[in-house]
Amino acid sequence: MNSVEVGGTAPTEPLGFPFTVAAWNLERCLFPTESAVKIATSRAQVVLLSEMDNGMARTAQAHTTAAVASTLGMVYAYGVEFIELGLGSETELEFCTDNHNRLGFHGNAVLAATPLVQPFLLRLPGQRFWFLSGGDQSRLGERLAIGAVIQTEAGPVVMVSTHLESNADAAQRETQLCILIDSLEATFPSLPLLIGGDLNTGNHIGGDWRDETLFAHATRRGFMIHGGPETAMTTRASQITRWPNRAMKLDWFLTRGLQIAQSQIIASTDKWDKPLSDHDMIVLQISGLNQ
Repeated sequence: MNSVEVGGTAPTEPLGFPFTVAAWNLERCLFPTESAVKIATSRAQVVLLSEMDNGMARTAQAHTTAAVASTLGMVYAYGVEFIELGLGSETELEFCTDNHNRLGFHGNAVLAATPLVQPFLLRLPGQRFWFLSGGDQSRLGERLAIGAVIQTEAGPVVMVSTHLESNADAAQRETQLCILIDSLEATFPSLPLLIGGDLNTGNHIGGDWRDETLFAHATRRGFMIHGGPETAMTTRASQITRWPNRAMKLDWFLTRGLQIAQSQIIASTDKWDKPLSDHDMIVLQISGLNQ
């Protein structure tokens, strides 16, 4: 639960500017190949993923992160957020290929088209909701951040994939982000930072991301906030989450020390309009480092 798995192969050259970073909650990653194809259309050279299965019956026991990385020709670092104690929700049972999980791992990942240096994992504080009250999603573990340093032509940058708690209030999520930033500053002083992923903003507090206090905290710590158009939500109905009217803005980038050209939201549907996840993908173009 505290180890980082690394794998894959990628070019060894540093990234040139501009380059694109994508963040995507892949909702178990039911469709690794199609999801990789979708990521490829964004031309992202760094990819931050969450809700990635490894050894789960609902995703054919696949190591979904390794599969996506292989298709993209990238390296990856993967960390286990939860050990799933069951097969999943009622809708997830429809996708199960076995009556057991080979491993039961569910976690986050960072992928890159350049080597990942000093990969790390940080477990974030929680209240063990999922183990005590998770119902058909009973789990062991808590939310985490996983990241690494990548080299660019102008110097190193820290890339972090995280997933804040959905069954929490704004204060708890702000605490999780504060601990993450504290750790990054202590470990990588003075390096440019990018944090991206599903921050669950507005989840379980009426659905309004503007009520989250973590944004003010990030701003006080020198971060810029990026989430595509302000009025555009990042969730949708999917193969698993069949709630067509539940649209929220949960997915964000927080950056410090980076020059940002633009951010946008890319619909998480394939060429036949099938949803690959209940989250859309967010992308960010980095044009340089702040000197």
